[in-house]
Amino acid sequence: MKRHLLSAGDLSRDDAELVLTTADEMRSLADRPIKKLPALRGRTVVNLFFEDSTRTRISFEAAAKRLSADVINFAAKGSSLSKGESLKDTALTLEAMGADAVVVRHGASGAPHRLAYSGWVRSSVVNAGDGTHEHPTQALLDAFTMWKHLGESKPGGLEGRRIAIVGDVLHSRVARSNALLLRTLGAEVTLIAPPTLLPVGVETWPVETSYDLDAVIPKADAVMMLRVQRERMNGGFFPTPREYSRRYGLDARRMGTLQDHTIVMHPGPMVRGMEITADVADSPRSVIVEQVTNGVAVRMAVLYLLLGGSEPAVGGEE
Repeated sequence: MKRHLLSAGDLSRDDAELVLTTADEMRSLADRPIKKLPALRGRTVVNLFFEDSTRTRISFEAAAKRLSADVINFAAKGSSLSKGESLKDTALTLEAMGADAVVVRHGASGAPHRLAYSGWVRSSVVNAGDGTHEHPTQALLDAFTMWKHLGESKPGGLEGRRIAIVGDVLHSRVARSNALLLRTLGAEVTLIAPPTLLPVGVETWPVETSYDLDAVIPKADAVMMLRVQRERMNGGFFPTPREYSRRYGLDARRMGTLQDHTIVMHPGPMVRGMEITADVADSPRSVIVEQVTNGVAVRMAVLYLLLGGSEPAVGGEE
């Protein structure tokens, strides 16, 4: 793997499959009485979050601690950043602390790239979400979940699988990262959304697009519903929430049209009743809770491969 993980597009197929197979070994730790490895003992991982995200921050924190790394959580609110300190000064402070990896989430697209290539830090940088740009570890945990259910946990297991990603693609960094990564792994991706919620330039993405949910999902092997990010909207992207749910929500009727093996996914947090109904979210087809569990294993794999080694290896228990 490269020194940083900034974009799902940075990963070759071999890199991506190495992360998946390493995560599979890390996932086995969840069944052990002691869920820790000494792999990153003495290393320091900093979670630098300029945006709130409890789920992602806790996942990275758990991943680093299970690898025995020291973890520093740095929230922008209430810190020197809220007093006007620049990203550069914060980076120099982290460098002085001896950070080995910086996990950064920022509202501005490209901020992790600036941090990685500015020369301010020597540590590895992991993009935990930047603006509406990307969220590569979310794509990796989504791919890992699909791989476990659809790919028989083998390299090449997602080749030819059909994945439907539905909803607010325009504001979704998850959709962009998944589109890039799943295509790298050989899957066929279709984005389904109203025209107003597809980004400009989507025709250059390695995907198909559709406005018709009912025409696509009966052929899909996995259906991923996206949250409508109303906090990022400043205009009328659709008439009403009820109309959106009628056209693009996943309910029991639509779930009944899926193939027997098809799984239902959501990157979270869910807006129940908007893009997905409660009965679908809680159904046996749903792997939404499993995605959270898999997120820790995948982020362990990413930190291990960036800081520890280049081969899948789970050492002994502490």
